[in-house]
Amino acid sequence: MSTTLPPKKPRSPKQIARNIAIAIAVVALYVWTFATINIDWARVVDRFSSNYNVVIPQLFTPNWGRAMEVIDMMIETIFIAYVGSLAAAIIAVPLGFLAAINMTNNRFLTTTGKWILSGVRAFPEIILAILFVVAVGPSPFAGILAIAIGSTGMLGKLYAEVLESIDMNVVEAMQANGANKIQIMFHGVIPQVIPEFLSYAIYRFEIDVRASTILGYVGAGGIGTMIFFAYSNRNWNDMGMILLVIIIVVTVIDYASTYIRKRIV
Repeated sequence: MSTTLPPKKPRSPKQIARNIAIAIAVVALYVWTFATINIDWARVVDRFSSNYNVVIPQLFTPNWGRAMEVIDMMIETIFIAYVGSLAAAIIAVPLGFLAAINMTNNRFLTTTGKWILSGVRAFPEIILAILFVVAVGPSPFAGILAIAIGSTGMLGKLYAEVLESIDMNVVEAMQANGANKIQIMFHGVIPQVIPEFLSYAIYRFEIDVRASTILGYVGAGGIGTMIFFAYSNRNWNDMGMILLVIIIVVTVIDYASTYIRKRIV
């Protein structure tokens, strides 16, 4: 049985001109970027060729003698990401409700909530880690605070978008039947958003595991500390072991996270 596809709609000259203009603008942007960053390609090639035979073979021969130490630090990194993500998932809930216009019905409160979330998202985790290392000292706690604050902005924004997309007919029906605000919240709103809230929180944990691997570079705990010392001492065998553990752990977490999120949503 053959299927006949409908003929493609011919593009208008205006659409063709628009696509050509976009392509030219993108190419021009790339040309301008590479023309203004002043890359010394000869120096890049020379350094790569001189370091290739020194660095690459050592990276591919990991120091198995330090495997357990690396694994211990990786576990600490996972704990930092987990506690920070959990705290962010909790803190982001009230901020998400504040930033959702259909929850507050107040433009000023919604704008305030969105500004708070935008302000938090403006700071990368590494900058927050530096600030918290200064505030509380070099420790995993500084990394937890950096992850918690950094993740709150993203999760709060996503939570607000989920809340704004819920079926308000359910809420209106409960209001018409005399339900109070607490009953509407726990029986009309939360059941609609819990699956997506959990999915986004797990996805954020997946991102935070990657982010946590580098926070130790500035003293915020985790495997980043080992990365700093391995790089400083040019110990590429240790670096190879660290990278191997990170790749394996992040890959396993990615697959587990994807499976869990598919089951939730």
